[in-house]
Amino acid sequence: MAFVKYTEQQIKEASEVDIVDLLRRRGEKVETAGSEHEWKHGGDTIRIRGGKWFNFYENEGGNAISFVRKFFEKDFIQAMQFLIGDSTGELKQAKPKPQKEKKPFVVPTANKNMRRVYQYLVEKRKIDEEVFSVFANHGLLYETAEYHNAAFVGKDKNGVIKHISLRGTGGNFRGNVESSIPEYSFHWHGKSDRLYIFEAPIDMLSFISMNKEEWQTHSYAACCGIGSKVLDQMLKDNPNIKKVYLCLDNDMKGREYNAIIADRLFEQGIPTKILVPKNKDWNEDILNKNIIREETSDCLIQQQL
Repeated sequence: MAFVKYTEQQIKEASEVDIVDLLRRRGEKVETAGSEHEWKHGGDTIRIRGGKWFNFYENEGGNAISFVRKFFEKDFIQAMQFLIGDSTGELKQAKPKPQKEKKPFVVPTANKNMRRVYQYLVEKRKIDEEVFSVFANHGLLYETAEYHNAAFVGKDKNGVIKHISLRGTGGNFRGNVESSIPEYSFHWHGKSDRLYIFEAPIDMLSFISMNKEEWQTHSYAACCGIGSKVLDQMLKDNPNIKKVYLCLDNDMKGREYNAIIADRLFEQGIPTKILVPKNKDWNEDILNKNIIREETSDCLIQQQL
């Protein structure tokens, strides 16, 4: 077979092909699992989201190209032909996706008091009152005037607000303010060499509430449902950080992401430890008064914190 040189754009297009659509067009059965999908392959369950896949049991994953290579037993050229076109490498023409206009980032107006947020976080979710006050006094937590949501604020190193995650105090609403910059999601800068990473702001506050001794000396960050970009930014802004503790949820998604992030940090030479809540998340632990247990990632057996 003649060598085919694909452009970066072609490789990008192929890597982002929707795997679920690809499987269903081939008659494969794919189950919906929350915001993701599951595909049974032999005795394994493959988790799929868009053009990404992950096999938790083998601790491996990738994009649509690696999916076709592994499960359809094709080499790179064959996978590219399968995904985007013929042997010339010419892309099949697809309808252009409409570009969504990006709205400006607007900080929600603060309410005159924090009564509802206090009741929700301290009285209902059992966040420590002192921890609540520290974040509020640093302008990292407030109550919005409209809807009375809890606003978890992320600032850059100059103190400029770049990200806000909202949580409803009277319902199940949660989400990030549009055009928030994910690198600056809810976090705390400390001077020690420790960084703790969480999925949600309330998990982060719950963990701190259960581990208050010298907590302000450490660094913490919540991903707010937008990946691990804040982790990279925290490492960039805090050269003092030498150890990372992954504190994601105790469910399949959390365990998968723990493994993925731990592997990446291991390759960077950063010692990592996984801390697992007894229940699904740290707030359930604080509500049930459970004790932290630790689980060391298999890929980091040689790492000592």
